[in-house]
Amino acid sequence: MSATLVHRGPDSDGSFVEGGVGLAARRLSIIDLEGGDQPIANEDGTVHVVQNGEIYNHGELRRELEAAGHRFRTRCDTEVLVHLYEEHGDDFARRLRGMFAVAIWDGRGAGRLVLARDRFGIKPLLYRHVDGELAFASELRALPRGEVDLDALEAFLAFNSIP
Repeated sequence: MSATLVHRGPDSDGSFVEGGVGLAARRLSIIDLEGGDQPIANEDGTVHVVQNGEIYNHGELRRELEAAGHRFRTRCDTEVLVHLYEEHGDDFARRLRGMFAVAIWDGRGAGRLVLARDRFGIKPLLYRHVDGELAFASELRALPRGEVDLDALEAFLAFNSIP
C-alpha cells in the first residue's frame, strides 16, 4: 500500500509491523528534516504513530508534554502526537490545531488502533473493512480494490447519502 503513495512523500518511507497490525508512512520532509521519519514511537516502543499533515500548535504542546515528563527524540510535529495520546488518551485530538490524518497503534495490553483526522477533513482518512480486515490510507488508490455496492450507489445518487 505504501508504494502506491510514493508521489505523496518521496523523501522517506517507514513501516512498523506487530502481529496482524502494520503502519506505513511516506514522508515529505517539512519539519525536522533529519529526524522526523515515521512511524514514531514513544519512549518504550509500545505506542506508534503515523500522520499525514501538519500540527500547527506542536511547539506549545511539546512544551506542555516536556513539563509533564515526556522525553522527545526529534523536533518533528508527529512525535508530539504519540506523547499527547499517552497523556490524554482518546481526547488527544481535541488539543490539536492543524490539518492531519493520524493512525496510532497502542500495543499496550490487548492492543488498540486509533484513527483520527482534523475536524474539517482537510487531510482525508479513508478506510475499507472487509472480512474482518481493516485497511486505511490517506488516498483511495492505496486501499485494496473492492466491489461497488449498487444499492448504496443508488441511495447515494437519489438521496445524497447512504442510510
